Amino acid sequence: MRNERPERSSERAKASVALGASALARPRVRLDQPRPARRRLLPEYDPEAFGRLSERVARFLGTGRFIVYMTLVIIVWVLWNIFAPAHLRFDEYPFIFLTLMLSLQASYAAPLILLAQNRQDDRDRVNLEQDRKQNERSIADTEYLTREIAALRMGLGEVATRDWIRSEFQDLIKEMDERRLFPAESDEGDR
Repeated sequence: MRNERPERSSERAKASVALGASALARPRVRLDQPRPARRRLLPEYDPEAFGRLSERVARFLGTGRFIVYMTLVIIVWVLWNIFAPAHLRFDEYPFIFLTLMLSLQASYAAPLILLAQNRQDDRDRVNLEQDRKQNERSIADTEYLTREIAALRMGLGEVATRDWIRSEFQDLIKEMDERRLFPAESDEGDR
């Protein structure tokens, strides 16, 4: 067992030297620069363009025109494969190929419709967020205007209005008339 340990340690040393040599031979990766583009097995596509296409397809699938076209295609398919000469028929009576084509169309239509719905949900979410922010701004503006109107009302409570001045003048005139009447009566009584 003691003989095995030195062999293992020498193997580890050789491996670490080999790793060190390969680490030195490898170019250093710079972290302050973006990575170079890697080759991909799948082709690249523009997700926004694909999303717009899926919305157009989903919009078309939801129309009466699509139902009419599909109905016409199925009727022509069935009539052709029943009444055409035998050597021109491509799908005999159980219409297996027609079933396959309809299944294929449905298998592509469902994900396209879901993608279009997800994009619509994203747009709705953004619109709702914008509406919420607009409502918050409107509420803040309304509260500000309410405070300003209340401050104006309080300020107007301290301002002399035309009616208040009239009532004050009328009170003064009455008071002056009362003061004149009494001294005038006392003057007449003295004579």
